[in-house]
Amino acid sequence: MEHKPRDLNIPAQRHPEKANRPDNVQPKKPHWIRVKAPTSAGYKQTRDILRDNKLVTVCEEAGCPNVGECWSQGHATMMIMGEVCTRACTFCNIATGKPMHALDAFEPGRVAEAVAKLGLKHVVITSVDRDDLADGGAEHFAMTIRAVRRKSPETTIEILTPDFLKCAPQALETVVKARPDVFNHNLETVPALYPEVRPGARYFHSLRLLQRVKELDPAMFTKSGIMVGLGENRPAVLQVMDDMRAADIDFMTIGQYLQPTPKHHAVDRFVTPDEFAAYENAARGKGFLMVSATPLTRSSYHAGDDFARLRAARLADQTGDQ
Repeated sequence: MEHKPRDLNIPAQRHPEKANRPDNVQPKKPHWIRVKAPTSAGYKQTRDILRDNKLVTVCEEAGCPNVGECWSQGHATMMIMGEVCTRACTFCNIATGKPMHALDAFEPGRVAEAVAKLGLKHVVITSVDRDDLADGGAEHFAMTIRAVRRKSPETTIEILTPDFLKCAPQALETVVKARPDVFNHNLETVPALYPEVRPGARYFHSLRLLQRVKELDPAMFTKSGIMVGLGENRPAVLQVMDDMRAADIDFMTIGQYLQPTPKHHAVDRFVTPDEFAAYENAARGKGFLMVSATPLTRSSYHAGDDFARLRAARLADQTGDQ
């Protein structure tokens, strides 16, 4: 019997594991996180280039609130290795289940072509989790980095990777050897919330992954982020900061969790801009080279500008040590 393909625009088919979960009320957003609908010519041009190259973006798949602003400026975060994730995090809007297709060998070239057409000075490349692959997609990441380097040698490259939890250590080594400028892997939340929010992952494995990147290449910038408003408290967030610094992470991002659908993890509360400012001050005091903490902060939001500041901060730090 032939199975009909899934329609990923239907919530129950997009997230089959969440279909029987009770609904969580989606609270009204406060005025400080309202954004305008995307309508600019720049937005449409970016969208058309991505469509022409048959590329998926996390901007659309995860329902990012900043898509209008970023695409208007020609910035987009490419999502490789398909549009179906093998994990089932309760905060995430990316489709879940068994990936429907093998890796596309031509995708790295299409990403490189789109980066060149968009004229990007800094690109962010992320992916779904692919636990069905022996290397978690590490070689595909490396191929994409190399393809962008060949086509746009002046473009700096930031990657946002899965955790390679079920892979041999060589998987991470493959990605680091391809020499991205920034290696980002998000912790997403405080450890106590992992069983509910990120059940397929392990907090200390993710932390160790980032620490290993520095061991493999001490010059590589590392970055990680969490969401707030999931049910964490301030002491737990401060502990995550300490854990990140112990792993020598350079750049921390903190943003407000926004609930994609009633079936997703409930918003515990909306953290105020003043609280975000306090988190930023605390993180800077702990020694991060760069911190971004606002309600609308996302991993790749303003990533190009942030990378320039990150590089300048390291240079100033090194100059001060001399």
